Amino acid sequence: MTGEESALTVDGVPVARYVVDPAVDARHGPRPYLHPVRTLGGTVVTDAFPADHVWHLGASLAVQDVAGANLWGGRTYVRDVGYTWRDDHGRIAHTRWETRTPQRLAHHLEWRDRTGAVLLTERRELAALRLGERAWALDVGYALSAPADRDITLGSPATNGRPGGAGYGGFFWRAVSATPARAFTAAAEGEEAVNGSAEPWVALTGTGPDGSAYTLVLSGLGAGDRWFVRTAMYPGVCVAFAFDRPRVVSAGATRAGRHRVVVADGTLDRTAAAALSGGPVPG
Repeated sequence: MTGEESALTVDGVPVARYVVDPAVDARHGPRPYLHPVRTLGGTVVTDAFPADHVWHLGASLAVQDVAGANLWGGRTYVRDVGYTWRDDHGRIAHTRWETRTPQRLAHHLEWRDRTGAVLLTERRELAALRLGERAWALDVGYALSAPADRDITLGSPATNGRPGGAGYGGFFWRAVSATPARAFTAAAEGEEAVNGSAEPWVALTGTGPDGSAYTLVLSGLGAGDRWFVRTAMYPGVCVAFAFDRPRVVSAGATRAGRHRVVVADGTLDRTAAAALSGGPVPG
């Protein structure tokens, strides 16, 4: 199920595999993704092709409604109808490398609809750096540019009528956990409280396939972004671009984002999570 790959390392320790050109079913939203991602201790903290949502591909950029094209995978949510299989799946395709080292990757991509027409062009950067003996950070940056002659609207199941805070689509991290995952911020606890929030950081704790505990701390919401969080149905966190209203990348304009994911061994408390994120400490 994989094509071209690159690896990210921290001081020689492999921490993430980046699958650049995956050979997957078109209905699964082909796109570059990170999996497996590991702690410095070796615990896997991502999931890919899970049985419950086969189109969840580790950590990736993906949006279900890009000017009417499904670049997320799976069924499309249709207003007043619900989830429906449609022939509307596009692809996010790597076009060329800019930088390719064990600590930093930078490349260019095209977001294409089902016919191959380019909806957005993108420049993306991924970097890995050590934060201490038990943690490292993945820095993700991207710039999405619309064609000179066309506005591009980004939507989600929520903006297309689905209730229940299903505003997913953006930078999405599908985690894996052998025990119930826990989500929290400096001020909120649990899926219901954290989902849809705009807190400076959100943490997810879980247990990897090897039984070891881990903590993820995500930060870097852009203006208008919200956290989409799941722990009950599956463990996952998304920097959601269109959580409750569509967003537009105007013709010729660029939407930029930069996020950090701290990947730590063990279960961190609020104070430790805040310290690693660089964000507010709980009062």
